[in-house]
Amino acid sequence: MMYLEQFSYLLASVLFILSLKMLGSAKTARKGMQYAMFGMALAIVITLIISGIVGPTQIIIGMVVGGLIGGVVAKRIEMTSMPQMVALFNGFGGVASTLVAYSEYIRFTGTEAMDVNITVILSLFIGTVTLTGSLIAYAKLQGLLPGRPLVLPMHQILNLLLMLGAIGFGVMNVMEPSVQMWALLIIGVAAIFGVTFVIPIGGADMPVVIALLNSYSGLAASATGFVLSNNVLIIAGALVGASGLILTQLMCDAMNRSLFNVLFGAVGTDDSTGEAGAPGGGEQKTVMRYTAEDAAMIMDTVQSVIIVPGYGLAVAQAQHVLHEMDQLLTARGIDVKYAIHPVAGRMPGHMNVLLAEANVPYDVLYEMDDINDEFQNTDVALIIGANDVVNPSARTKKDSPLYGMPILNVDYARTVMFVKRSMGAGFAGEANPLFFDDKTMMVFGDAKAVITGLVKALKADE
Repeated sequence: MMYLEQFSYLLASVLFILSLKMLGSAKTARKGMQYAMFGMALAIVITLIISGIVGPTQIIIGMVVGGLIGGVVAKRIEMTSMPQMVALFNGFGGVASTLVAYSEYIRFTGTEAMDVNITVILSLFIGTVTLTGSLIAYAKLQGLLPGRPLVLPMHQILNLLLMLGAIGFGVMNVMEPSVQMWALLIIGVAAIFGVTFVIPIGGADMPVVIALLNSYSGLAASATGFVLSNNVLIIAGALVGASGLILTQLMCDAMNRSLFNVLFGAVGTDDSTGEAGAPGGGEQKTVMRYTAEDAAMIMDTVQSVIIVPGYGLAVAQAQHVLHEMDQLLTARGIDVKYAIHPVAGRMPGHMNVLLAEANVPYDVLYEMDDINDEFQNTDVALIIGANDVVNPSARTKKDSPLYGMPILNVDYARTVMFVKRSMGAGFAGEANPLFFDDKTMMVFGDAKAVITGLVKALKADE
């Protein structure tokens, strides 16, 4: 039986590693998720059977009930709510680690070795921080809390005191493991720290926060694996923790900002609906307003189009009609591509998942570095609900929170077409001077309504 357990854990670990490899490409991501699902199911079933905690009947019932709940949630969740769901899943992972570690602590209070006690402390702290931090991220994304940074008086000093308190209680727990009060104090301090850690981070930086909290959930799980002496949990948690940290760094690189600046820079606004006004607060400028029919007339005369999706596309649920539009253009011999910025949307990979839902072919999706040089030879850059990732202020305005962030070079295209609900600035709160450029067409309205109108106009011309 021991050999079966170790072989199963080894197989599950290999499947996890293969799944991470496959998740690096949109074409293999679906198969990668299937590998991960099978590996996790195998690890859970073998663990429960070997431990004797529950019998086969209870395992089957639990998996069926859990599968039904997950299936219903996955089926009903809208793409606009996907970041919130990911935030909650991160929190669930954190609280699971906390509960398991605390139950083991209660079971062996005062008898566990020092190294095990230390991993219990780490699991309690990281897991609880992940829980409350994820709940704050969820509340910001859901609109229950303002999306702008909420900075308390002496905020960083408060965070420092909380960290020192957690360390102090951890030391006391190691010295007096039989006193359960120390473990409870660690949980309490961690719960407060999770709130104060995430609440000053603005909406523009939510992709980084989600990636970081995902990493924390993995680290908490790995620490819990040491508590339980469970190899597959150690490996799975370490993989999630490492991949989350790598993704966090990639998100920071995509914004040309350090993780320290993201966590403590307090960048962002409530949302992207406020009026942007003229760039730099200078003379009020006007924009050229167009209709969907005007946009269709332009599309009839071009040879190439690059579409830049943003969060507004997800809000409007316009991905399906957008795919219908790109098929119409492609049928007319127009070269259509999608440009994906790494931090477009509210979570890592948000736009890729959104377009995959509409069955947009993977081979027309291009990352920023692969397509940026093509804008200068493109007839139309069509931006749908995006702002910060195409804002030229990132190149020139040194006092802008966007300064230095690599952007999509849409302003190099011959014609720039924005589909937006309003003149609102992006989540960074920076007005976009491209709105006022002579070659820019501003088509105001809900993205789904505008693109639907464009599709009707294109069909009418056939």
